[in-house]
Amino acid sequence: MSDTYLYLSLVPECLVASMRPPEDFGHYLAVGNNSASRGQALFFEVDSSFRSDKFPMHLIDEECVLRPDGKPKNSVYLSVYRALEHIPISALGRLFLTTDDGKVLALEKGDWVKEEGRTLHLYQEFCPVNPCVASSLDPAEFSKFMTAPDARVHLPRLVFSDLIIRDLATDPIHGELGELPYNQIDHVRNCLALIKRDPDKKNKMVFRRLHQDFFFRTIRTGFFVGDQDELAYYPMPSEEELNDKHYQWWKSALVTQSI
Repeated sequence: MSDTYLYLSLVPECLVASMRPPEDFGHYLAVGNNSASRGQALFFEVDSSFRSDKFPMHLIDEECVLRPDGKPKNSVYLSVYRALEHIPISALGRLFLTTDDGKVLALEKGDWVKEEGRTLHLYQEFCPVNPCVASSLDPAEFSKFMTAPDARVHLPRLVFSDLIIRDLATDPIHGELGELPYNQIDHVRNCLALIKRDPDKKNKMVFRRLHQDFFFRTIRTGFFVGDQDELAYYPMPSEEELNDKHYQWWKSALVTQSI
């Protein structure tokens, strides 16, 4: 009997059982069975022993079986809606970043340390909503703010990353951004400047939705998944480490163009 895996895909949000191991599953999500179909993918490995009455878990044993030609089952969808909130953060394993040509990078959980003195951030939310947000809150504060039960708009849990903004972190209007592929950069600058000059305004939506290309090369420190009780951090390797140890993935990630 082949192994069965559980994955939480973030874009779109869904819980999937598969007989494909992570790298194969990432390639399948990005490229599919037809090389003409391409798209970046982002997904968590979920503890294979995880079970919940929120999902039809019986389908795993019933449908994750080898096909008549001996090939593994690609995917059995257990949920396509509100999956993240019903999976404990402790059940989430590695986070996989997949480029649009199927190259997969695995990120392990790490220890997040608060940066002293940094007051401006740009966050990309991935799940269950996906705006891009300028903020004066650090990742732990941002996670708690967005998942506060008494908030006007309450999210039970959130996955997001912080993005590179270089000199804009201290000088939003005149700071140098370099070669990063942000579109509508004047709008990004103005949103950050608004946050900087108004201490009572903690967050400002920059873009309402996630672009089809995630721009993996714009990830600053890493990815976060959090709620009111927990914050898990998945640190992004340094550019030097990406060049040295993950060159093929990094080379593919750099090909993504601005939109």
